[in-house]
Amino acid sequence: MPELPEVETVRRGLEPALAGRRLQHVRVNRPDLRFPFPERFAERLEGARVERLERRAKYLRFHLDDGETWVTHLGMTGRFTIDGQAPGEFEEPAPTGGKHEHLSLTTDQGRRIGFSDARRFGYMALIPTAELDEHPWFRGLGPEPLGNGFNAAQLKAAFRGRRQNVKATLLDQRVVAGVGNIYACEALFRARISPRTPAGKLSTARVERLVQAVRQVLLEAIEAGGSTLRDFANADGGQGYFQHAFDVYGREGKPCPGDCPGVVRRFVQAGRSTFWCPGCQT
Repeated sequence: MPELPEVETVRRGLEPALAGRRLQHVRVNRPDLRFPFPERFAERLEGARVERLERRAKYLRFHLDDGETWVTHLGMTGRFTIDGQAPGEFEEPAPTGGKHEHLSLTTDQGRRIGFSDARRFGYMALIPTAELDEHPWFRGLGPEPLGNGFNAAQLKAAFRGRRQNVKATLLDQRVVAGVGNIYACEALFRARISPRTPAGKLSTARVERLVQAVRQVLLEAIEAGGSTLRDFANADGGQGYFQHAFDVYGREGKPCPGDCPGVVRRFVQAGRSTFWCPGCQT
C-alpha cells in the first residue's frame, strides 16, 4: 500500500495539472470502489475549481472553491494518470483508459486525468471543507512527521507509559500520521533502535534520534519519488526509486549496511514483516 512518500509524490505530480483549474466533463464508470462514490459525485465535481492540493497522512485532499473537499485514498492499487504529460527519464508512458479506470475528468486547460484501481481498495469522498478535520478519517490523527508538530517532546509524550513495541507504536496514526511499515523499519535502523523495544522505555536521546531518522528517511524517499514494490506509479506513470536505497527492508539474510558484522533478519509484528539488524539495533 502506498505510504506517505508515495502519496506526496502523487500530490506533487497532480498539482501542476489541477491547482487553479476548473473541473469539466467528469465521468464515473462504476458505482463504487471500496465504498460507493458520493451521491451525484460527477455532478458535484463538474464546474468546481481546485484551489489547492494537500496531503494529510496517506490521503489526498483537493480543496474546491464550492466549499467541499474531494478526498482520495489510493488503497493498494489506486493511481492517477495525466494524459499528454511527458514521462520522466526511464519512465513508461501513463496508460489511458482501460477496464480499471473508474473515474476520468478534463480540466478547463484540456488536460485529461484518470483514476484507475485494479483491486478497488481505494475510496473517495466529498466532505464540507469546514468540517474536514472533524471527519472520522482525520479526527484524532497525530501530527505530520514532516511538520513542526512532530518533535522529540511530542513523541516522548506519546510514548510515555507504553509497553507496546516501538515499531507498532510508530505505525499508530494517532501518534504520528502517515508513517507506514517500510519507512518505520528504515527509520528504526537509522536510529539504531530495536523494533522490539517498548516505546515507553526509550530515552529522550533515543527519541530525538528517531525523530530525525523518520524525517530523513521520508524526505529522501520523497526526493526519490517514493518506493515501487508492486503497483505504485506516480502521476506520470513512472515508478519510484527509493527501493534501491533500502538499508534493511526486504533485505533478509544480507549483510548489515552499517558498521557491524550483523545480518539483516525478518520477523512478524502485528501481521507485518519487520526487517532489522540485531547486531546494531539494540
